[in-house]
Amino acid sequence: MPPAQLTDPQCRNAKPKAGKSYKLAAGGGLYLEVFADGAKRWRWKYRINGKEKRLALGVYGGQPHVTLKDAQLAREQARRLLSAGVDPSEERQARKAAGAEATANSFAAFTAEWLGNQSLAASTRDKLERRLERDILPYLGKRPIAEIKPAELLAVLRRIEERSVDTAHQSAN
Repeated sequence: MPPAQLTDPQCRNAKPKAGKSYKLAAGGGLYLEVFADGAKRWRWKYRINGKEKRLALGVYGGQPHVTLKDAQLAREQARRLLSAGVDPSEERQARKAAGAEATANSFAAFTAEWLGNQSLAASTRDKLERRLERDILPYLGKRPIAEIKPAELLAVLRRIEERSVDTAHQSAN
C-alpha cells in the first residue's frame, strides 16, 4: 500500500519538537522539514552522479509563502532539469551569479562609478546626482548597461524634454 500523501492542513498543523527537527514526506524526494524553532522549509532530495544532494525550495508559512502545490511544481521543474543532465543546484547558483553580475553592470552602478571619477564642484555634483535620480535612474538604473538600446535612452530623454527643453539639453550633456 503506498504511503498517504501529505496535505496542506498537515503542513499547517505540524508543530515543532523540542530540540530537534523532523521531516514530513510529500513524495518524490520532496519533504517539509520542521525545525525546533517552528520554521518550516521545503526541500527536495535527489541524486546526481551517485551523490545525494538537497535543494531548498522555499519557506512554508514565510514570505513569500510556498504552499505544498508550489513546492511540488518547483520539484517538477528541478526534476526536468535533472533529467536533462543539469544539476538544479548548480543551475540556481549560476542564475544567481548572473543576476549579481547584471546588477554590478547596471546603469546605476555605471553612473555611480562615473560620478566618482569626475572632479566636480560639490554643488555641480549634487545637481547632477539629483537630475540622474529624478529623470534617468528610475527608468534605466536597474538595467544592465549592455542591454540598453539607443531607442530606450531616447525615450527617457524625450520624457525629460516634455517637462523642459533646457533640462533635457543639460541632462544630455
